[in-house]
Amino acid sequence: MASSHGRSSLMRLLVLCLLFGASLAATRRYLSVSMDELLSSKAHLDCSPLKKSAPSVRPVPGVPFPFPPAPRAHPYPGIPVAPAPLVVPGIPISSPPAVTIPDSSVAYLGTLDFVVTVGFGMPARAYTVVFDTGSDVSWIQCQPCSGHCYKQHDPIFDPTRSSTYGAIPCRSQECRAAGGSCDGNGTCIYDVEYGDGSSTSGVESYRTLSLTSSIALHGFVFGCGEKNLGSFGDVDGLIGLGLGKLSLSSQAAAKLGATFSYCLPSHNGTQGYLTIGTTPVSDNVTYTAMVQKPDYPSLYFVELVSIDIGGYVLPVPPAVFTSAGTLLDSGTTLTYLPEEAYAALRDWFKFTMKQYEPAPPRGVLDTCYDFTGHGAVFIPAVSFKFSDGAVFDLDFFGILIFDPDDAMVGCLAFAARPQAVAFNIIGNTQQRSAEVIYDVAAEKIGFVPGSC
Repeated sequence: MASSHGRSSLMRLLVLCLLFGASLAATRRYLSVSMDELLSSKAHLDCSPLKKSAPSVRPVPGVPFPFPPAPRAHPYPGIPVAPAPLVVPGIPISSPPAVTIPDSSVAYLGTLDFVVTVGFGMPARAYTVVFDTGSDVSWIQCQPCSGHCYKQHDPIFDPTRSSTYGAIPCRSQECRAAGGSCDGNGTCIYDVEYGDGSSTSGVESYRTLSLTSSIALHGFVFGCGEKNLGSFGDVDGLIGLGLGKLSLSSQAAAKLGATFSYCLPSHNGTQGYLTIGTTPVSDNVTYTAMVQKPDYPSLYFVELVSIDIGGYVLPVPPAVFTSAGTLLDSGTTLTYLPEEAYAALRDWFKFTMKQYEPAPPRGVLDTCYDFTGHGAVFIPAVSFKFSDGAVFDLDFFGILIFDPDDAMVGCLAFAARPQAVAFNIIGNTQQRSAEVIYDVAAEKIGFVPGSC
């Protein structure tokens, strides 16, 4: 008769075999694009997401990327304020209206972030700005540039030519919300430093912000930047979409509702959209809880607990992800994972990509391949899984990014989180082609893959 110890050992062996067999039996999931489609998309990927993006407000150091943007002529001179419908079909008339404007990633502005064009002042003048969920304070460069203004694409805003411009008093609620200080004239001076050392400072002000030719926010509080240092490309400024009181989404909530969403296009040169307000919800939406952290009150966190790659769940304990938390950010290019999770993801990715020729690393991107001679590219599908059961499936171009100088070389768009970074980050590359819905009132974030 077998001993209890022998039976226990046999039982553990059977359990391990069952688990291993289940892993092998899991449905393998792959994504693919033909080489023609890849080359067609590459025609638009003039500025690879491997370069450092324009910064977001976050207490972590920026991580540089190796490729500079390719120069390109401006294809849309004199962009007007983009029109958009005030009322979205399918929303009851009693609901606040929603406004939708195009967004895009544009190489000619020297930034890897996504931009929209809005109007500032009265009469409205069009300015192209980065929108960033990791920031609260919105700002554009302003004359007289008493400190420093970098070269931007459009003429620098002149507040003396706007009938709706005014400076915020230094002891006002708005000044306190911006963390501003007082100058000798009693004017509120804001000062924001970003994670990579870039900064902006100037007069905290108010004016009319025209989201479209049909709808405007009067008395919109923003920064009139007169000293702007760092890597902002040629954009005119930044629109903050954080949880703080001064973000665009917060200032627009009374008029348009406490919800906003965006879809970041798969390919540079194509358009997605930014919507302020509630829009019809797709049947394909998956919601997960919006997690707020007292130490970072303006940032949006989610509770990532596991990653599925090719139908295989990485053998990484949930605590590896949850101990630091995971930031969802439109202003960071790559996704940064704990070292243990990244190593597991990278190793499994390599295991499934043995048919392709490895290519040398590109900066922080250490898993790259040369697809020359292949008629199509097949990669394992990747999904993020959250603690409440929600799943976010990534697009092909949310997993691989390509070298602008060599269209045949693509790299896994993930990296290990540097020790100095306080939390994991889901970056904008992974969010491409999905509508991401921020329902602030309900404290939840939704994902709708394949929306643009």
